[in-house]
Amino acid sequence: MPMISIIITSYKEPETIGRAIEAFLNQKIKVDYEIIGVAPDKETSDVIKSYSKKYKEVKYLRDPGKGKMYALHMVFENVKGDILILTDGDVFVEENSIAKILEAFRDMEVGCVGGHPIPVNSRNSMYGYWSHLLCYGANLARIKRSKKGGYFTCSGYLFAFRNGILKEFPRDVPEDAYIPFFFMKQGYKTKYLSDAKVYVKYPENLKDWLEQKKRISKAYGNLKKITIDGEHVPKMKSFTKELLEGPGVAFRYSKNLREFVWTFLLIFARLYMWCLTFLEMKRGKKHTDGWRVVESTK
Repeated sequence: MPMISIIITSYKEPETIGRAIEAFLNQKIKVDYEIIGVAPDKETSDVIKSYSKKYKEVKYLRDPGKGKMYALHMVFENVKGDILILTDGDVFVEENSIAKILEAFRDMEVGCVGGHPIPVNSRNSMYGYWSHLLCYGANLARIKRSKKGGYFTCSGYLFAFRNGILKEFPRDVPEDAYIPFFFMKQGYKTKYLSDAKVYVKYPENLKDWLEQKKRISKAYGNLKKITIDGEHVPKMKSFTKELLEGPGVAFRYSKNLREFVWTFLLIFARLYMWCLTFLEMKRGKKHTDGWRVVESTK
């Protein structure tokens, strides 16, 4: 059985990093493993260090504060695991999620495995409903593509891949989009596990929602300049795809009139977000690696 390295990247999350670490410590992991907590700020780092003093599996790695992609490249040079599991300091995994991920890697043809984000937000608020709807749509798309053996983006909140194959990746594109495609181009399968769940708090106000979505959209926009073996990384997220495929799924998800209205508002919010993203990128405000805080997700 392989050793695994669980990498938790975190920035200004002292209130949640402990819960993230404990969720892994409470898993019934039957192989050797290490939990590497990475953070640039003192408050979060102090929490990680306190766990490293109590548990031999927990280790702290100082991050110089140059961004998540920089931190991941730095960690990759220091890990021991045959399987790398990536997650964040403001989320927590469900019991047995790691066992399910390891089971998928028993198939030596599997190179990359994606987990299933679940919102902790209440569906009874508009922004909470938006998070549930968007996660629902992403889950359907990943299940469909995974069953067909096609490409899909994983979620940076929880995904895993074999160590020693990927040496580096671009720092201005989503790692959860680039890495699965890289493994597919190396001849590996990518598998999605809807029962390997990770719980996530999504934005609770328009400002945070727009900032988060714009950042993600800009990062995906950078994918158009990236090729692997002469082939561009496919995009699961784009304005055109949402316009053509999104409304049908979205309105079927609504259970009452209130949710139906919220769905309409989400469509307009997504349209507004895509317009802002397009204008900002035209003005040179492109995505770059760097730590940012979305306050309402903490």
